[in-house]
Amino acid sequence: METVNLQKLQDLLNSFANKDVYIHLETTNGAYASHFDEKVFNAGTFIRNVLIRYELGKVTPDVPHRVGLKLSNGGWVYAQGITHFELDDQNRLLMAGHGYDGKLAIALEISETPFAY
Repeated sequence: METVNLQKLQDLLNSFANKDVYIHLETTNGAYASHFDEKVFNAGTFIRNVLIRYELGKVTPDVPHRVGLKLSNGGWVYAQGITHFELDDQNRLLMAGHGYDGKLAIALEISETPFAY
């Protein structure tokens, strides 16, 4: 994965707009975070293979970046904290946010085909 380049990532988001796409969105502070420090509140989100169609994809210039997908019904899907991205060999747009310790904190992925389980 490479560090976010605004124009490259924006161009990739645009290439998936107005198509039926599957998304994967996941956030975590570590499934066992509270095992190491009982004062840590463990929270996370996981959705996979949700079929959406977005009319506008937008990446903000602030670092870490927010990536938003505006749905045709006026709703939004967004991921805050994106630091890296790549288009893989299966034409899936993979975006990730790594915390200051280098651990994965958020992932947003877009594909025209379902993700494997």
